[in-house]
Parts: sequence; structure tokens; C-alpha cells
Amino acid sequence: MDKKLYTIIIYTENIAGMLNQVTAEFTRRMMNIDTITASSSSVEGVHRYTISLWSEEDSVHKVTKRIEKKVDVLKADYYTDNEIFFREVALYKLSTPKLLENSEISRIIRHNNARVIEVNSDYTVVEMTGSTDVVLSLYDEFVAQKCMQQFVKSGRVAVPRASQGNQAGFLFNEDYKRKSTKNR
Repeated sequence: MDKKLYTIIIYTENIAGMLNQVTAEFTRRMMNIDTITASSSSVEGVHRYTISLWSEEDSVHKVTKRIEKKVDVLKADYYTDNEIFFREVALYKLSTPKLLENSEISRIIRHNNARVIEVNSDYTVVEMTGSTDVVLSLYDEFVAQKCMQQFVKSGRVAVPRASQGNQAGFLFNEDYKRKSTKNR
């Protein structure tokens, strides 16, 4: 079977140790997480994990269902790239002296709609938001210009394209109500 990139979105109660419980399911199955983003959601008391990984659909389906069975997990779904809107944020720390001596670097920044967020005599920090390919392509361009000092990128943030992606909607679902009263 071919491996594809999947994004799993998980909603949990805001309880200490949940991230460990979720990632342990991947470890048990020897599945390597590519990126993970944890944040609060728009629903008070509910946290959201967005995990991306390369795997076969059958394995992703099984781990998602296993995660969803956990008492403090409210909902878990997996998606392919064409089923979600997603972005990553990257910061590029560039050499200011090289930036000043090579006008091509400034052109690359403008051409990619990147944003300069700090400049001093030693370094310039550039921010870029986009798909993984776009973020890494800009990285490659800066490396080719020999101006890169540091690079970091976030995990994915994603929302489903389908209308079933209504975050607050699942809170009124009967399964959630049963799960919620079981936890108290």
C-alpha cells in the first residue's frame, strides 16, 4: 500500500496528560508523527490537536478510532489534503549583511509575499505562512542565496472543507453528552 499524508484533528477535554495519551497511541503502532499542533479551541474547556503523518489509510483509520474511544477524547477525524484547508508558519533568520549586499534576497522575499518582522545589524527575521511546499520552497531559495542562519516552522493548523467541520455542533451530539456525563 502507498503511504499518503493524513491530518488527524482531535478534540479533547482540557485535562493534563491528554497529549501524552494521544501520542502514545501512535508510538504503540510505530507510527511517526510528522507535525503536531496543540491549542485551545473555540469551545471553552476543549483542546484541539492537529497531527499530520505519512501512513496507509487503514492504519490511520484504526489509530483514529482507538483515540476516539478514550474517555476524555470528544471527537477524532482524519483527512487528506484535499479535504482540509491548512497552513504552516515559518520563521527564517537571515544574515542582514548578506541581505544588504544581495538585492536578489529582497526580491525573493517580495515575490513570495513573505513579511520582514525584525531587522538589526546582524540578522533579519522573515515570516511566511503557506502550505508546506511553499514554506520549504522559500527555505531552499534562502539556502541557495547563502543567507540562512536559522529556520523553524510550525505544525499544521487546519479546518475541514466539509460542513460537518462545525466545531460547536458536536457538543450537542448525543454521544458527546453521554461521554461528558460519564466523565463527571
